[in-house]
Amino acid sequence: MTILDLAIPVIAAPMAGGPTTPDLVVAASEAGGLGFLAAGYKTPEALADHINDVRSRTDTFGVNLFAPRPVPVDPAAYAAYRERIRADAERLQADVPEVPREDDDAWAAKLGLLVADPVPLVSFTFGIPSAREIKRLRDVGTITAQTVTTADEARAGAEAGVDLLVVQAPAAGGHSGTLSPARIPRDRPLNDLVAEIAATTVLPLIAAGGIMTSADARAALDHGASAVAVGTALLLAPEAGTSAAHRDALLGPDRGPTVMTRAFSGRPARAIPNAFLTEHHEEAPSGYPAIHHLTSPMRKAAAAAGDPEHVNLWAGAGYRQARERPAADTLRAIAAGL
Repeated sequence: MTILDLAIPVIAAPMAGGPTTPDLVVAASEAGGLGFLAAGYKTPEALADHINDVRSRTDTFGVNLFAPRPVPVDPAAYAAYRERIRADAERLQADVPEVPREDDDAWAAKLGLLVADPVPLVSFTFGIPSAREIKRLRDVGTITAQTVTTADEARAGAEAGVDLLVVQAPAAGGHSGTLSPARIPRDRPLNDLVAEIAATTVLPLIAAGGIMTSADARAALDHGASAVAVGTALLLAPEAGTSAAHRDALLGPDRGPTVMTRAFSGRPARAIPNAFLTEHHEEAPSGYPAIHHLTSPMRKAAAAAGDPEHVNLWAGAGYRQARERPAADTLRAIAAGL
């Protein structure tokens, strides 16, 4: 594929932790767009299996990697937060790891897999790989994209040698791709951010964060984007791996505006409010991936129990507009008239 050579300029954003499935990625391709497999939290072996599954059905897809940019947790802050959440975890019979776990999500192994078995497109989130690492992928024919949240990050991504920029606004659900995770990103309209970055680079831009309708997509394209990426709009699709507890929260009574929080992972991420977020949002320390690994057993136990109050209900600011319908229908609706 060539850069953004798509029938519709609408992309299914990668949603790590379950919502993105091979079926969702294939549905995006069948709609005329493109879907990203989310490599985050998967083993290299599981990622390889998902790539093989998708490749057997389409040759238009991408893979998103968490590029290493660790935020080491302060040991005292970790211990204090562990004590704060212990009762929540124990009610669900979940572990609360005593020793902080710091890792890089098997970065080298996943990068090696994608160099040895190339895919059409690879994007990076959380950090910017070295120019050498980006070149390794480009040398095997892979198009590369960097998630950015500011004009300075966009310049850094371009200087590293990527082909595309994914411009992510704070309205996006789930983790912010900010390179400065010690600070909660300030609210800023997607279109203002796209226009600012478009004025500083010749690289094609994919706009992400708050795209729920055709009007949203049209506005982003008018401000300089070449395509848009959607995530929250697909959470209720039958092809999505969204947990039952997460679906219930999306469909249930209005819980109010989403919140950018560190409560679940130690990194800024936008979520629908629930009991855990409300209780721990203010005290949650910065520290990724240690806080992610600390709360992960509790969140998995809550999801298995159908408990929406102790899982990360990632969602963008427009989550009330999400609909239960096939992913391809949602993507085509957003692309209508573009």
